[in-house]
Amino acid sequence: MLQVRAEGSPLVLGQFVLLALAWGASFLFIKIGLEGLSPTQVVLGRMVTGAAALLLVTAVTRQRLPRDAAAWGHLAAVAVLLCVAPFLLFAWAELHLSSGLASIYNATTPLMTMMVALVALPGERPDRAKLTGLLVGFAGVVVVLAPWRGLAGGSRAAQAACLLATLCYGLAFVYLRRFISPRALPALAVATMQVGLGAMIMLLAAPFTATSPVALSWPVVLSVLALGVAGSGLAYVWNTNVVAHWGATNASTVTYLTPVVGVALGITVLGERITWSEPVGAMIVVVGIAISQGRIRTRRSTPAHPLNTPGQGQRPDRRSVPAQS
Repeated sequence: MLQVRAEGSPLVLGQFVLLALAWGASFLFIKIGLEGLSPTQVVLGRMVTGAAALLLVTAVTRQRLPRDAAAWGHLAAVAVLLCVAPFLLFAWAELHLSSGLASIYNATTPLMTMMVALVALPGERPDRAKLTGLLVGFAGVVVVLAPWRGLAGGSRAAQAACLLATLCYGLAFVYLRRFISPRALPALAVATMQVGLGAMIMLLAAPFTATSPVALSWPVVLSVLALGVAGSGLAYVWNTNVVAHWGATNASTVTYLTPVVGVALGITVLGERITWSEPVGAMIVVVGIAISQGRIRTRRSTPAHPLNTPGQGQRPDRRSVPAQS
């Protein structure tokens, strides 16, 4: 059974709900943004508005950013792996996929993180629960892919792009755990720097990559603002508060809610259609995540140590909590 203890004030529960809505709705906002902007322009708008929101929160709370040059270098790498690359991949993929399907693939992030950690972190031993969870989770990915319908076409390339994006998240979280968490930096400072550096990268590249004609409308503008301010800005602050009150393990249950929100919004707002394999595969992925995290016990298994999920609750350190899509 999955249990979340609603410790703390009702405000924390409200922030948890807003967090699930913000991250689940991100894929809807990307889809709407693409109606008037290119994928690169959507990501540029998202990064700039997200950085502005986080800088404002940092200024209001009088949070100091680290001055260590090495920390800035590591966070620049994180900005690419956790923000720039996966955001671009998801935005491009949604030119060919429904927003709901993209949100389902985003739910594979904990599996990718665990797979990378098992290879890159010597202390992460592949116990029975982790291996079983990985096998079950990736079996769910195969069901979502539905190879019996054929593997050719742009849709398959777009699905591969989504999986590559979650692999980037996995690499980023392991990198954070290896090089950022030992520095014990404040979580807000980490998020502000990584999103801010990502915005700088996108601004520098804009004259070469964001030159397509734009067709701005209120839905497009509001979607990009919501994507940046809520999905890449305020959601981080909400997540930090939830982790502080509930702990990383309980906060990580947002992982199970974001694809539900994404699929539901895609169907109700955009009229998207899904096949039976997509929700069934998503459920199998969630079961795999639950097994790997020790929420569902396998025989002779012990609870697995929770790993980071991009922007989705589990973190290596409560103070170094990155933001995600």
